[in-house]
Amino acid sequence: MVAALYPTGYGLAMAAFLNELRLWTARRWWFAAGTAAITYLFIALPTDLIDNPVFGREVPPTWWSTGLLAVSSVLAGLVAATYVRSPLGQAETREGRLGLTGGIMTFFAVGCPVCNKLVLLALGYSGALQFFEPVQPYLGVTAGTLLAWAFAARVRKERACTLPGARKGVAPSDAQPVPQLVGEVGEVG
Repeated sequence: MVAALYPTGYGLAMAAFLNELRLWTARRWWFAAGTAAITYLFIALPTDLIDNPVFGREVPPTWWSTGLLAVSSVLAGLVAATYVRSPLGQAETREGRLGLTGGIMTFFAVGCPVCNKLVLLALGYSGALQFFEPVQPYLGVTAGTLLAWAFAARVRKERACTLPGARKGVAPSDAQPVPQLVGEVGEVG
């Protein structure tokens, strides 16, 4: 059914991806939801997308800021949930750094261009409005793309390097050791 929705070659990959998500435990889904909510608040409060007495904005938020933040928060929650221990175990990958970069870029994309101290120091008030504000939508798209890519890559690789016996429900400590195929450095033979 899923294979028919996508162009040739993508259907099986999408079906495998969705199957991986179906195998997630409730703990992972709750962790993703909680992390998404915390991420939304963590970015929305200091950027004043949610009105509060502590933070303010000199430039009103753009029409796309709230939607971008919502999408980025959900993706950040999903990326974070891939770090919740799976019964199969998982290999460490570099996609976590891309997810973190996407989260930071989201903060800069939805923030007030003249309220950000780093941007003000680098460009000044008029430079922030003239140069940084027009770049913010591109930062937002890049942030969302990085988060989506990190999530997809972590889900795809989750079963790529499982330990022997792990798919059968055997704990990693009970699995048979993998024979060493290559000798130590400097060893001949």
